[in-house]
Amino acid sequence: MHVHELKVKFFQFREYETNDLNELLDFAKRIYIHNEISICEYRSLVRELESLGAVVAWDNIDHSLIENSL
Repeated sequence: MHVHELKVKFFQFREYETNDLNELLDFAKRIYIHNEISICEYRSLVRELESLGAVVAWDNIDHSLIENSL
């Protein structure tokens, strides 16, 4: 599956179009969790979306409790 196929699936499910790469990344995760795509397809989509500029939401959060508690 490629990003354009993911966009079609997104439109069929959500009933609106999006060009938001992060929203597509979240949707790819959702359909992977629901066993609608394989791990290989999911990894391929993540690589493709990240190469286009998508970022995983938790990558932007500093998880260090020690550094953030001071």
